[in-house]
Amino acid sequence: MQLKITKYSALAVLLFVGLPAIAQITVESPYSKFGLGSLKSSALTKSRGMGGIGIGINAPTAISYSNTQNPAAFSSYAITSLEAGMSAKYLNLKKGNQSENSLNGTFNHIAIGFPVTKKSGMSIGLLPYSELGYDYKSTGKIDTLNTAQSFTGEGGITKAYLGYGYKVTDRFRLGASLEYMFGSMIRTRTTEFGDVTALNVRIQEKDNIYGMSLSYGAQYDFDLNPKVKLIIGYAGTVPTKLSSKVSNTITRYTKDTEGNDNPALDTLNIQTSAPNKFKLPLTHGFGFSIQKYNNWVFGADVKVGNWSSLEIGGVNQGLTNTLSVAVGGQWTPDIMAVSGYFNRVDYRLGLVYEKSYVNISNQNINQKSVTVGMGFPLATVNRFTFSKLNFSAELGTRGTLTNNLVKEQFVNFHLGFTLNDRWFTRFKFD
Repeated sequence: MQLKITKYSALAVLLFVGLPAIAQITVESPYSKFGLGSLKSSALTKSRGMGGIGIGINAPTAISYSNTQNPAAFSSYAITSLEAGMSAKYLNLKKGNQSENSLNGTFNHIAIGFPVTKKSGMSIGLLPYSELGYDYKSTGKIDTLNTAQSFTGEGGITKAYLGYGYKVTDRFRLGASLEYMFGSMIRTRTTEFGDVTALNVRIQEKDNIYGMSLSYGAQYDFDLNPKVKLIIGYAGTVPTKLSSKVSNTITRYTKDTEGNDNPALDTLNIQTSAPNKFKLPLTHGFGFSIQKYNNWVFGADVKVGNWSSLEIGGVNQGLTNTLSVAVGGQWTPDIMAVSGYFNRVDYRLGLVYEKSYVNISNQNINQKSVTVGMGFPLATVNRFTFSKLNFSAELGTRGTLTNNLVKEQFVNFHLGFTLNDRWFTRFKFD
Protein backbone atom coordinates (compact mmCIF):
# COMPACT_ATOMS: atom_id res chain seq x y z
CA MET A 1 0.00 0.00 0.00
CA GLN A 2 1.29 3.49 -0.86
CA LEU A 3 -0.32 6.85 -0.16
CA LYS A 4 -0.88 8.24 -3.67
CA ILE A 5 -0.48 11.96 -3.05
CA THR A 6 2.31 13.79 -4.82
CA LYS A 7 4.47 16.31 -3.02
CA TYR A 8 3.14 19.17 -5.14
CA SER A 9 -0.56 18.36 -4.80
CA ALA A 10 -0.24 18.07 -1.01
CA LEU A 11 1.57 21.41 -0.80
CA ALA A 12 -1.00 23.05 -3.07
CA VAL A 13 -3.85 21.90 -0.86
CA LEU A 14 -2.23 23.40 2.25
CA LEU A 15 -1.26 26.70 0.66
CA PHE A 16 -4.28 27.51 -1.47
CA VAL A 17 -6.84 26.28 1.02
CA GLY A 18 -4.99 27.67 4.03
CA LEU A 19 -3.82 31.08 2.83
CA PRO A 20 -7.30 32.67 2.50
CA ALA A 21 -7.92 31.80 6.16
CA ILE A 22 -4.81 33.52 7.51
CA ALA A 23 -6.72 36.64 8.53
CA GLN A 24 -9.59 34.83 10.25
CA ILE A 25 -10.13 34.86 13.99
CA THR A 26 -8.91 31.47 15.13
CA VAL A 27 -9.86 31.67 18.80
CA GLU A 28 -13.08 32.70 20.48
CA SER A 29 -11.88 32.72 24.04
CA PRO A 30 -12.68 35.46 26.57
CA TYR A 31 -9.25 34.77 28.09
CA SER A 32 -7.55 36.01 24.91
CA LYS A 33 -8.46 39.62 25.83
CA PHE A 34 -5.61 39.77 28.36
CA GLY A 35 -2.02 40.77 27.62
CA LEU A 36 -0.98 40.08 24.03
CA GLY A 37 -3.75 37.52 23.48
CA SER A 38 -3.53 33.74 23.69
CA LEU A 39 0.13 32.76 23.23
CA LYS A 40 0.74 30.18 20.51
CA SER A 41 3.26 27.36 20.48
CA SER A 42 5.97 27.62 17.83
CA ALA A 43 5.91 23.83 17.37
CA LEU A 44 5.08 22.55 13.88
CA THR A 45 2.61 19.76 13.14
CA LYS A 46 5.04 16.88 13.70
CA SER A 47 6.05 18.15 17.15
CA ARG A 48 2.47 18.98 18.14
CA GLY A 49 1.56 15.30 17.97
CA MET A 50 4.21 14.73 20.68
CA GLY A 51 2.86 17.43 22.99
CA GLY A 52 4.90 20.14 21.26
CA ILE A 53 8.26 18.93 22.59
CA GLY A 54 11.45 19.78 20.70
CA ILE A 55 14.02 21.62 22.85
CA GLY A 56 16.04 18.42 23.26
CA ILE A 57 15.22 16.76 19.90
CA ASN A 58 17.62 16.64 16.97
CA ALA A 59 17.26 14.68 13.70
CA PRO A 60 15.51 11.55 15.07
CA THR A 61 14.87 10.12 11.56
CA ALA A 62 16.23 10.35 8.03
CA ILE A 63 13.37 12.72 7.12
CA SER A 64 14.57 16.23 7.96
CA TYR A 65 12.14 18.74 9.44
CA SER A 66 12.35 22.22 10.97
CA ASN A 67 12.57 22.02 14.75
CA THR A 68 11.46 25.57 15.54
CA GLN A 69 11.62 24.89 19.29
CA ASN A 70 15.41 25.22 19.40
CA PRO A 71 17.54 27.03 16.76
CA ALA A 72 20.53 24.81 17.64
CA ALA A 73 18.74 22.02 15.74
CA PHE A 74 19.00 24.04 12.49
CA SER A 75 22.61 22.81 12.22
CA SER A 76 21.48 19.27 11.36
CA TYR A 77 19.72 19.66 8.01
CA ALA A 78 20.91 16.92 5.65
CA ILE A 79 18.96 18.34 2.70
CA THR A 80 16.42 21.13 2.20
CA SER A 81 13.21 20.83 4.22
CA LEU A 82 10.03 22.70 3.29
CA GLU A 83 7.07 22.68 5.68
CA ALA A 84 3.62 24.24 5.54
CA GLY A 85 0.60 23.68 7.74
CA MET A 86 -2.90 24.73 8.65
CA SER A 87 -5.00 24.39 11.80
CA ALA A 88 -8.63 24.16 12.85
CA LYS A 89 -10.18 24.48 16.30
CA TYR A 90 -13.49 23.28 17.71
CA LEU A 91 -14.27 25.12 20.96
CA ASN A 92 -17.02 24.69 23.53
CA LEU A 93 -17.46 27.47 26.13
CA LYS A 94 -19.36 26.87 29.37
CA LYS A 95 -20.40 29.35 32.05
CA GLY A 96 -22.99 28.29 34.59
CA ASN A 97 -25.87 26.80 32.60
CA GLN A 98 -24.84 28.52 29.35
CA SER A 99 -22.91 26.83 26.55
CA GLU A 100 -21.63 27.97 23.16
CA ASN A 101 -19.70 26.26 20.33
CA SER A 102 -17.43 27.61 17.59
CA LEU A 103 -15.27 26.26 14.78
CA ASN A 104 -12.43 28.24 13.17
CA GLY A 105 -9.56 27.51 10.82
CA THR A 106 -6.41 29.25 9.67
CA PHE A 107 -3.18 28.85 7.76
CA ASN A 108 -0.67 28.15 10.51
CA HIS A 109 2.96 28.18 9.35
CA ILE A 110 5.51 27.91 6.61
CA ALA A 111 9.20 27.11 7.19
CA ILE A 112 12.18 26.33 4.97
CA GLY A 113 15.46 24.92 6.28
CA PHE A 114 18.63 23.93 4.43
CA PRO A 115 22.29 23.05 5.10
CA VAL A 116 24.82 25.84 4.65
CA THR A 117 27.98 23.84 5.32
CA LYS A 118 28.62 20.36 6.73
CA LYS A 119 28.45 21.88 10.20
CA SER A 120 25.72 24.48 9.86
CA GLY A 121 22.26 25.18 8.57
CA MET A 122 19.67 27.94 8.27
CA SER A 123 15.91 28.18 8.57
CA ILE A 124 13.45 30.90 7.61
CA GLY A 125 9.74 30.93 8.26
CA LEU A 126 6.51 32.48 9.40
CA LEU A 127 4.83 31.38 12.65
CA PRO A 128 1.94 32.59 14.84
CA TYR A 129 2.97 34.22 18.13
CA SER A 130 -0.37 35.18 19.69
CA GLU A 131 -4.04 35.37 18.77
CA LEU A 132 -6.89 37.60 19.90
CA GLY A 133 -10.49 36.48 19.42
CA TYR A 134 -13.46 37.00 21.73
CA ASP A 135 -17.08 38.15 21.62
CA TYR A 136 -19.28 38.53 24.68
CA LYS A 137 -22.09 40.74 26.02
CA SER A 138 -23.41 42.09 29.31
CA THR A 139 -26.63 43.93 30.25
CA GLY A 140 -27.53 46.47 32.94
CA LYS A 141 -29.15 49.83 33.62
CA ILE A 142 -28.00 53.45 33.53
CA ASP A 143 -30.61 55.58 35.32
CA THR A 144 -33.89 54.21 33.93
CA LEU A 145 -32.53 53.03 30.58
CA ASN A 146 -31.70 49.41 29.85
CA THR A 147 -28.18 49.07 28.45
CA ALA A 148 -26.40 46.32 26.53
CA GLN A 149 -22.63 46.28 26.24
CA SER A 150 -20.71 44.10 23.80
CA PHE A 151 -16.97 43.40 23.75
CA THR A 152 -15.17 41.94 20.75
CA GLY A 153 -11.54 41.41 19.83
CA GLU A 154 -9.69 40.10 16.80
CA GLY A 155 -6.18 39.93 15.36
CA GLY A 156 -2.87 38.77 16.73
CA ILE A 157 0.90 38.84 16.35
CA THR A 158 2.90 36.93 13.73
CA LYS A 159 6.59 36.05 13.93
CA ALA A 160 8.89 36.00 10.89
CA TYR A 161 12.23 34.42 11.76
CA LEU A 162 15.68 33.77 10.30
CA GLY A 163 17.69 31.22 12.27
CA TYR A 164 21.19 29.75 12.07
CA GLY A 165 22.60 26.67 13.81
CA TYR A 166 26.22 25.53 14.06
CA LYS A 167 27.85 22.26 15.17
CA VAL A 168 30.67 23.29 17.48
CA THR A 169 31.60 19.60 17.82
CA ASP A 170 29.92 16.35 16.78
CA ARG A 171 28.04 16.45 20.10
CA PHE A 172 27.56 20.15 20.82
CA ARG A 173 25.35 22.55 18.82
CA LEU A 174 24.52 26.24 19.18
CA GLY A 175 21.93 28.36 17.39
CA ALA A 176 20.22 31.74 17.30
CA SER A 177 17.16 33.15 15.58
CA LEU A 178 16.41 36.76 14.67
CA GLU A 179 12.67 37.40 14.75
CA TYR A 180 10.46 40.21 13.48
CA MET A 181 7.15 40.53 15.35
CA PHE A 182 4.25 42.27 13.65
CA GLY A 183 0.47 42.40 13.75
CA SER A 184 -2.55 44.29 14.97
CA MET A 185 -5.09 43.71 17.70
CA ILE A 186 -8.51 45.35 17.42
CA ARG A 187 -10.69 45.67 20.52
CA THR A 188 -14.21 47.07 20.22
CA ARG A 189 -16.57 48.11 23.02
CA THR A 190 -20.18 49.04 22.22
CA THR A 191 -22.79 50.53 24.58
CA GLU A 192 -26.39 50.54 23.36
CA PHE A 193 -29.46 51.92 25.14
CA GLY A 194 -32.96 50.49 24.99
CA ASP A 195 -34.39 53.62 23.39
CA VAL A 196 -34.45 54.44 19.65
CA THR A 197 -33.89 58.12 20.43
CA ALA A 198 -30.76 57.48 22.51
CA LEU A 199 -27.23 57.89 21.15
CA ASN A 200 -25.28 54.64 21.20
CA VAL A 201 -21.47 54.64 21.39
CA ARG A 202 -18.91 52.34 19.77
CA ILE A 203 -15.23 52.65 20.71
CA GLN A 204 -12.69 50.76 18.62
CA GLU A 205 -9.04 50.54 19.69
CA LYS A 206 -6.51 49.32 17.13
CA ASP A 207 -3.07 48.42 18.44
CA ASN A 208 -0.33 47.95 15.83
CA ILE A 209 2.65 46.04 17.22
CA TYR A 210 6.07 45.60 15.60
CA GLY A 211 9.71 45.08 16.51
CA MET A 212 12.66 42.70 16.63
CA SER A 213 13.30 39.83 19.03
CA LEU A 214 16.06 37.28 19.54
CA SER A 215 15.97 33.64 20.62
CA TYR A 216 18.85 31.22 21.11
CA GLY A 217 19.54 27.63 22.06
CA ALA A 218 22.01 24.83 22.65
CA GLN A 219 22.02 21.01 22.51
CA TYR A 220 24.43 18.31 23.67
CA ASP A 221 24.43 14.56 22.89
CA PHE A 222 25.36 11.58 25.09
CA ASP A 223 25.65 7.99 23.83
CA LEU A 224 23.71 5.60 26.08
CA ASN A 225 24.71 2.66 23.86
CA PRO A 226 25.77 2.31 20.19
CA LYS A 227 22.15 2.75 18.98
CA VAL A 228 20.52 4.99 21.61
CA LYS A 229 21.47 8.53 22.59
CA LEU A 230 20.38 11.14 25.10
CA ILE A 231 20.08 14.77 24.03
CA ILE A 232 19.69 17.66 26.45
CA GLY A 233 18.74 21.13 25.27
CA TYR A 234 18.16 24.69 26.35
CA ALA A 235 16.27 27.45 24.51
CA GLY A 236 15.44 30.98 25.56
CA THR A 237 14.57 34.50 24.48
CA VAL A 238 16.14 37.76 25.59
CA PRO A 239 13.98 40.66 26.86
CA THR A 240 13.54 42.81 23.76
CA LYS A 241 11.59 45.99 23.07
CA LEU A 242 8.58 46.12 20.76
CA SER A 243 6.63 49.18 19.63
CA SER A 244 2.90 49.60 20.08
CA LYS A 245 1.06 52.32 18.16
CA VAL A 246 -2.56 52.79 19.23
CA SER A 247 -5.41 54.52 17.40
CA ASN A 248 -9.01 54.94 18.60
CA THR A 249 -12.20 55.45 16.65
CA ILE A 250 -15.30 56.67 18.52
CA THR A 251 -18.64 56.44 16.70
CA ARG A 252 -22.09 57.65 17.81
CA TYR A 253 -25.20 56.25 16.17
CA THR A 254 -28.87 55.42 16.72
CA LYS A 255 -31.03 52.38 16.05
CA ASP A 256 -34.17 52.17 13.95
CA THR A 257 -37.40 50.61 15.22
CA GLU A 258 -36.28 47.18 13.92
CA GLY A 259 -33.00 47.29 15.86
CA ASN A 260 -30.70 47.98 12.89
CA ASP A 261 -27.90 50.57 13.00
CA ASN A 262 -28.66 53.92 11.41
CA PRO A 263 -25.84 55.74 9.59
CA ALA A 264 -23.26 57.14 12.03
CA LEU A 265 -24.03 60.61 13.30
CA ASP A 266 -20.37 61.41 13.89
CA THR A 267 -16.99 59.67 14.07
CA LEU A 268 -13.90 60.82 15.93
CA ASN A 269 -10.47 59.37 15.15
CA ILE A 270 -7.73 59.69 17.77
CA GLN A 271 -4.20 58.46 17.12
CA THR A 272 -1.27 58.50 19.49
CA SER A 273 1.56 60.74 18.33
CA ALA A 274 4.34 58.27 19.11
CA PRO A 275 4.55 54.49 19.61
CA ASN A 276 4.63 53.07 23.12
CA LYS A 277 7.58 50.83 23.93
CA PHE A 278 7.30 47.60 25.87
CA LYS A 279 9.52 44.60 26.54
CA LEU A 280 8.83 40.99 25.73
CA PRO A 281 9.85 39.07 28.86
CA LEU A 282 12.75 36.73 29.46
CA THR A 283 11.81 33.10 28.82
CA HIS A 284 13.66 29.83 29.44
CA GLY A 285 13.08 26.30 28.19
CA PHE A 286 14.79 23.05 29.12
CA GLY A 287 14.28 19.69 27.43
CA PHE A 288 15.67 16.25 26.83
CA SER A 289 15.05 13.32 24.54
CA ILE A 290 16.14 9.69 24.36
CA GLN A 291 16.07 8.39 20.81
CA LYS A 292 16.94 5.44 18.63
CA TYR A 293 17.59 6.71 15.12
CA ASN A 294 14.80 5.94 12.62
CA ASN A 295 12.86 4.00 15.26
CA TRP A 296 11.63 5.90 18.33
CA VAL A 297 12.06 9.04 20.42
CA PHE A 298 10.78 10.03 23.86
CA GLY A 299 11.28 13.39 25.57
CA ALA A 300 10.02 16.21 27.76
CA ASP A 301 10.15 20.02 27.84
CA VAL A 302 9.71 22.58 30.63
CA LYS A 303 9.25 26.27 29.78
CA VAL A 304 8.89 29.35 32.01
CA GLY A 305 8.21 33.00 31.14
CA ASN A 306 8.52 36.15 33.26
CA TRP A 307 5.23 37.70 32.05
CA SER A 308 4.44 39.37 35.38
CA SER A 309 6.88 42.12 34.34
CA LEU A 310 5.02 43.05 31.12
CA GLU A 311 4.20 46.75 30.93
CA ILE A 312 2.57 48.50 27.97
CA GLY A 313 2.53 52.29 27.94
CA GLY A 314 4.05 52.25 31.42
CA VAL A 315 1.12 50.24 32.80
CA ASN A 316 1.71 46.78 34.24
CA GLN A 317 -0.71 44.34 32.57
CA GLY A 318 -1.42 42.36 35.74
CA LEU A 319 -0.23 39.06 34.29
CA THR A 320 1.44 36.15 36.07
CA ASN A 321 4.49 34.10 35.13
CA THR A 322 3.88 31.18 32.81
CA LEU A 323 4.85 27.53 33.16
CA SER A 324 4.39 24.67 30.71
CA VAL A 325 5.35 21.00 30.97
CA ALA A 326 5.07 18.58 28.06
CA VAL A 327 6.03 14.93 27.56
CA GLY A 328 5.69 12.93 24.38
CA GLY A 329 7.19 10.56 21.91
CA GLN A 330 7.15 9.00 18.45
CA TRP A 331 7.44 5.41 17.23
CA THR A 332 8.06 4.21 13.69
CA PRO A 333 7.83 0.37 13.45
CA ASP A 334 10.12 -0.01 10.40
CA ILE A 335 10.98 3.11 8.41
CA MET A 336 12.69 1.02 5.68
CA ALA A 337 9.93 -1.59 5.29
CA VAL A 338 9.43 -2.62 1.65
CA SER A 339 5.95 -4.03 2.28
CA GLY A 340 3.38 -3.04 4.88
CA TYR A 341 2.77 0.69 4.45
CA PHE A 342 1.75 1.26 8.07
CA ASN A 343 5.14 -0.01 9.25
CA ARG A 344 6.60 3.20 7.81
CA VAL A 345 4.02 5.48 9.45
CA ASP A 346 5.04 7.60 12.48
CA TYR A 347 2.82 7.26 15.55
CA ARG A 348 2.90 10.10 18.12
CA LEU A 349 1.49 10.76 21.58
CA GLY A 350 1.90 13.55 24.15
CA LEU A 351 0.61 15.20 27.34
CA VAL A 352 0.66 18.94 28.08
CA TYR A 353 0.09 21.13 31.15
CA GLU A 354 0.18 24.92 30.82
CA LYS A 355 -0.21 27.64 33.43
CA SER A 356 -1.16 30.71 31.38
CA TYR A 357 -0.39 34.30 32.34
CA VAL A 358 -4.09 34.98 33.08
CA ASN A 359 -5.24 35.10 36.71
CA ILE A 360 -8.78 36.19 37.58
CA SER A 361 -10.03 36.53 41.15
CA ASN A 362 -6.91 34.70 42.37
CA GLN A 363 -7.79 31.82 40.05
CA ASN A 364 -5.08 30.70 37.60
CA ILE A 365 -6.36 29.90 34.13
CA ASN A 366 -4.61 26.62 33.34
CA GLN A 367 -4.74 24.26 30.37
CA LYS A 368 -4.44 20.48 30.22
CA SER A 369 -4.44 18.43 27.05
CA VAL A 370 -3.52 15.14 25.40
CA THR A 371 -2.13 15.02 21.85
CA VAL A 372 -2.00 12.33 19.18
CA GLY A 373 -0.47 12.39 15.72
CA MET A 374 0.57 10.40 12.68
CA GLY A 375 3.05 10.96 9.86
CA PHE A 376 2.14 9.40 6.51
CA PRO A 377 4.94 8.87 3.94
CA LEU A 378 3.96 10.03 0.46
CA ALA A 379 4.86 8.45 -2.86
CA THR A 380 8.59 8.93 -3.64
CA VAL A 381 9.26 10.88 -6.83
CA ASN A 382 13.02 10.16 -6.99
CA ARG A 383 15.83 9.05 -4.71
CA PHE A 384 16.54 12.62 -3.60
CA THR A 385 12.96 13.47 -2.62
CA PHE A 386 11.04 12.40 0.49
CA SER A 387 7.79 13.81 1.79
CA LYS A 388 5.23 13.25 4.52
CA LEU A 389 1.73 14.34 5.38
CA ASN A 390 1.53 14.97 9.13
CA PHE A 391 -1.65 15.09 11.18
CA SER A 392 -2.11 15.84 14.86
CA ALA A 393 -5.02 16.45 17.23
CA GLU A 394 -5.10 17.99 20.69
CA LEU A 395 -7.98 17.37 23.11
CA GLY A 396 -8.04 19.50 26.25
CA THR A 397 -9.61 21.97 28.66
CA ARG A 398 -8.77 25.49 29.83
CA GLY A 399 -10.21 27.54 32.64
CA THR A 400 -12.73 26.63 35.33
CA LEU A 401 -16.37 27.12 36.32
CA THR A 402 -15.28 28.27 39.78
CA ASN A 403 -16.10 31.92 40.69
CA ASN A 404 -18.48 32.16 37.72
CA LEU A 405 -15.60 31.87 35.23
CA VAL A 406 -15.60 30.22 31.81
CA LYS A 407 -14.46 26.67 31.12
CA GLU A 408 -13.25 25.85 27.63
CA GLN A 409 -13.20 22.38 26.08
CA PHE A 410 -11.40 22.20 22.75
CA VAL A 411 -10.13 19.98 19.98
CA ASN A 412 -7.31 21.39 17.86
CA PHE A 413 -6.54 19.81 14.49
CA HIS A 414 -3.27 20.37 12.62
CA LEU A 415 -2.42 19.28 9.09
CA GLY A 416 1.11 19.73 7.79
CA PHE A 417 3.19 18.82 4.78
CA THR A 418 6.94 18.12 4.90
CA LEU A 419 9.07 17.94 1.77
CA ASN A 420 12.75 16.94 1.71
CA ASP A 421 14.57 17.66 -1.54
CA ARG A 422 18.01 18.63 -2.85
CA TRP A 423 17.72 22.35 -3.51
CA PHE A 424 20.58 24.86 -3.85
CA THR A 425 22.84 21.97 -4.98
CA ARG A 426 25.07 21.97 -8.04
CA PHE A 427 25.28 18.47 -9.53
CA LYS A 428 28.45 17.35 -11.33
CA PHE A 429 28.47 15.03 -14.34
CA ASP A 430 31.49 13.29 -15.79
